[in-house]
Amino acid sequence: MTISKHMGDFYIDGQWVKPSAGATSMGVENPATEEIVAQVALGSEEDADRAILAARAAFDGFTNTPAVERIALLKRIHDIYLSRAEEFAEAISTEMGAPLGFARSAQVWAGDVHIGATIKAGEEFEWEHQRGQTRVVHEGIGVAGLITPWNWPMNQIACKVAPAIVAGCTMVLKPSEIAPLSGTLFAEVMEAAGTPKGVFNLVNGMGPTVGARLSSHPEVDMVSFTGSTRAGVQVAANAAPTVKRVAQELGGKSANIILASADMEAAVAGGVEGCFGNTGQSCDAPTRMFVPRKWHRDALEVAKAKAESMVTGDPRDPATNLGPVISKIQFDKIQGLIQKGIDEGATLVTGGTGRPAGLNRGWYVRPTVFGEVTQAMTIAREEIFGPVLSILPYDDLETAIAQANDTVYGLAAYVQGALPEARAVARRLRAGQVSLNYPDWDIFAPFGGYKQSGNGREYADWGIRDFCEVKGIIGYGA
Repeated sequence: MTISKHMGDFYIDGQWVKPSAGATSMGVENPATEEIVAQVALGSEEDADRAILAARAAFDGFTNTPAVERIALLKRIHDIYLSRAEEFAEAISTEMGAPLGFARSAQVWAGDVHIGATIKAGEEFEWEHQRGQTRVVHEGIGVAGLITPWNWPMNQIACKVAPAIVAGCTMVLKPSEIAPLSGTLFAEVMEAAGTPKGVFNLVNGMGPTVGARLSSHPEVDMVSFTGSTRAGVQVAANAAPTVKRVAQELGGKSANIILASADMEAAVAGGVEGCFGNTGQSCDAPTRMFVPRKWHRDALEVAKAKAESMVTGDPRDPATNLGPVISKIQFDKIQGLIQKGIDEGATLVTGGTGRPAGLNRGWYVRPTVFGEVTQAMTIAREEIFGPVLSILPYDDLETAIAQANDTVYGLAAYVQGALPEARAVARRLRAGQVSLNYPDWDIFAPFGGYKQSGNGREYADWGIRDFCEVKGIIGYGA
C-alpha cells in the first residue's frame, strides 16, 4: 500500500507543518506481520498548543457561517472520502489488522454512513425555536479536542468530526498513535474539501502529552474521547479545572441474554459472531452470554462449532474472518485473561492460550469460548478486548437480569427471544443501547454508555447536540 507522504507532519491552520523540536517519532507496526510500515511523528505540548490556538482563531468566523454552508462542506468531505475508500481500507487493514474485506464493508463503511447520517440530521436540525418571549438557540460549543481509538478508526473520527463541523465547532484531532495511517488520510480529505484554515487540525501524539494538553488547555471548550475507562478517568480529571464539557465513550462488558423463547441455535451462533466481530475489539461486543441452564450444554456445542468455523489468518486472504489483535501489549493481556479463566475454573470449550496452529508471526489469538462461567470470575467482569466469549448459565430470568446489570459498565446489551418479553427485559437493563434479536445497525439511534462506560451520546442528531451549547435569549419577543 502507499503510505501518506504526510506521516511525519501535522495538519495545523490549513497546512502541513513539521513537528516542533520537542516532538519524537515511533514506528507503526502491521500487527499481522510485526513489521514496521511507517514512522509517525509524536507531537509535544508545543504542537498541541499551535493547533489549539489555530482552532481558537478560526472559531468565530466558522461558527457564524450559515449551517447550510457547514453542511455543504461536510458533503464535500463525504464525496472525497468515498473517492478514496480503497486507500482507507488498505490503511486500516495495515494499521490494525482488520481483514481487508471487513475493512471495506464495515470499517470504511462506518465512516461513510455516519457522515451521511450527520448530513441528514444537520439538514433537519432545529437550530432555534421560540418558547414564549424567549428564543432558544443551539450554537457550537467552541474548540473541541477529539481523541479517537485504534479499533474503529473511521467510525470514531466520523462520529466526532462530522457533528463538530455541522455544529460550527473548530477542532484538533488526535488519532491513536498506534493506528495513525487512516487519520492522516482523513486530514488529506479535509484539506482537499477546502476546509477553512484552522477549522480542522491534526496532531499525532501520545495520551500523556498531546491528549493531556487537549483535555486541560483553557482554550479547549470540549473534549470528545473514545477509549478505555482508565484513560477516560484521566481525561476527565485533566478537564475538571477548566470545567470543560467531556463526552466519553469508554469500555464495556456487554451482556447478551438469551431467553427461553429464543431459537437457541440461532441466538447462540449469532452471539458468537457478534462477540468475535472485529476480532473481539469492539467496546460494545456481546462478551457475556446468558443462557437458560437447561440449554447450557447444547449452547456450548453450538458456540464451539461456530467459533471453530471462523478462519483466523492473513487479513489479505478473502477467507479470513478474524485478523490479529492490534499489538503485543494487547495480545499479552488477552493471553493472561484466557489463562485466568482456566485457572479460576471455567470450562474451556475451544481455543485457549497461544497462537492458532500455523500462525507463528503476528498477534493472532485463538477464538476462545468458556462455559460454566460464574459472575465472580475475572473473565465475566473485566473487558478482554479480544475474541473471547464467556457463557453463563442462569436458572431464572430475574437472576440473569441482575447479573447482567452487576457490572461497572453499561455501554450496550443484547436480548434474544419473543419480542414482547425481549422489550420488557430491555427496559430493565442498565445500558445506553439495547439490541433485540440482532437487528441491523441503526446509525440514527443514540450511542453511549451508562455508569463507567461514559457519558454523552453519538450518532446523527445526538452527536450534533453534544457539540452544541444551548442559549436562551429572554425578552426576544413573540
